[in-house]
Amino acid sequence: MPPITQRRWFVPGDLNGFFGLVVDNLSILGFISAALIGIFGFPADVVFTRMFPGTAFGVLIGNLIYTWMAHRLARESGRSDVTAMPLGLDAPTSIGMALLVLGPAFVAFKQQGMDEAAAANATWQLGMASLVVMGLLKLVLSFFGDAITRAVPRAALLGSIGGAALALLGFLPLIETLRSPVVGLVTFGLLMYVLVAKGKLPIRMPGVLFAFIVGTVLYYGLGIAGLGTPGFKLPDAAPLRFTLPLPTLQFLDGLPYTVPYLPLLLPFGLLMVVGGINVSESARAAGDNYRTRDVLLAEAVATLVAGFCGGVAQTTPYIGQPAYKHMGARMGYTLLTGLFIGLGGIFGYVSGLVQWLPIAVLAPIIVYVGMDITVQAFHDSPRRHALAVALAFLPSVAYLLVIKLGNPAWIAPDRFAALYEGVDGHGLPDLATIVTLGNGFIITAMIWSTALVAMIDHRFRRAAVVLLIGAVLTLFGFIHSVDPRGSIYWPWMLDGLRRAIAWQFAGAYVALAVLLGLLSLQRQSPPEHLESTDRAH
Repeated sequence: MPPITQRRWFVPGDLNGFFGLVVDNLSILGFISAALIGIFGFPADVVFTRMFPGTAFGVLIGNLIYTWMAHRLARESGRSDVTAMPLGLDAPTSIGMALLVLGPAFVAFKQQGMDEAAAANATWQLGMASLVVMGLLKLVLSFFGDAITRAVPRAALLGSIGGAALALLGFLPLIETLRSPVVGLVTFGLLMYVLVAKGKLPIRMPGVLFAFIVGTVLYYGLGIAGLGTPGFKLPDAAPLRFTLPLPTLQFLDGLPYTVPYLPLLLPFGLLMVVGGINVSESARAAGDNYRTRDVLLAEAVATLVAGFCGGVAQTTPYIGQPAYKHMGARMGYTLLTGLFIGLGGIFGYVSGLVQWLPIAVLAPIIVYVGMDITVQAFHDSPRRHALAVALAFLPSVAYLLVIKLGNPAWIAPDRFAALYEGVDGHGLPDLATIVTLGNGFIITAMIWSTALVAMIDHRFRRAAVVLLIGAVLTLFGFIHSVDPRGSIYWPWMLDGLRRAIAWQFAGAYVALAVLLGLLSLQRQSPPEHLESTDRAH
């Protein structure tokens, strides 16, 4: 075994890895704050002094564990080229938490009569509790990750999040990008140049950092010159405030608030487990043999620590470990990133940084993330399952409409609450159908796509079983909830048109399951060219 001096904690490549990983985390923190404060009118003080310190502390803990794991692997293998697993805030679910859980919850709390301070505090407690729920789920599932991936086809797992990525991470941030057209389009174009076209830069620095700098300079330069978007103003100076993210039991008060959002939170946690399995395999392919269970457990612990300490966005191991390895990064970049983000949350300089990053500069990277996840859903699924991936996108479109339809500026709250009143003789009301389809959209997408994959593979009885599971989930509101807020319920507590819609949707799943079960009794010819199709793919 080589002497310990050959396994250096820091190498020059760690600086490149540090900038790349820090920019990723800052961009996500920036979008969370921009979405909550700019879109939903959330109090900035609560975001920066309650949500951010605990969220950043989870990044610190996770990166410390991954740094130690890399050092242990280097010691055991006798190698000096081991690269640590990168850990940061998960882009899809962090942004999903802001746009789909925290923001709408804050609006709903105010509509229920809470004042702004009480609504903000309840939303913070909901965010903490959501992280604890997802962390506990990941902790348990880390021991069964491989079994989960065997039970749910890749088209369903990737298609469900791919639909959310395209509709929610792609479209909604694109609107924010183009609200400042010059800045947004230039930043987005630069990101496409460095990330997609792999274009060369005139100076040596991470491409995402270069795009952020150009976009930010352009935003403030045009704004100060009076050529920017109307209403431009410089942000207020953010004072440095020391906020120690101590553990708190306030998440217990938020647990009841999580019930309507379980159809979102549970898939969010499940996807991190599946993603952790994938990135562990990716790291092994690059030469660093980390145990999958260790990677998943460390990430679950980081999420739980963040939740207990006031955080609202879950951590995840990033899929780019081989890319950081190619940059020359080893163990130091995760240590540096953890300390920079974690201490930044405690001392407040991270809040200052994200306040000065315009949303028109931050949103384009989220659009790219959404596009990349969408492409991955098709690319990493068997070609014969492509239609199942596309099918999984449709419920996300319904939820995109729900977000806008539930906006009081678009539809009055009393009109939205009256969605399930009256019929016109031509079927269910349009708005009621859209909301019912959109509620629980990720699980709906997984059910639909899993059933279609089973049919494509001529496993019709399996498809029938999956549809029956969908019927049960429908009755209790985990999918197709007839509550406009998307909450779950006991089916016998419903009345009127809501009961009729719930039973019709559940009955539709049962009817199709019975029909497929009967059709499966026929003599079926095996599906043609399955193996050759996969090889072509």
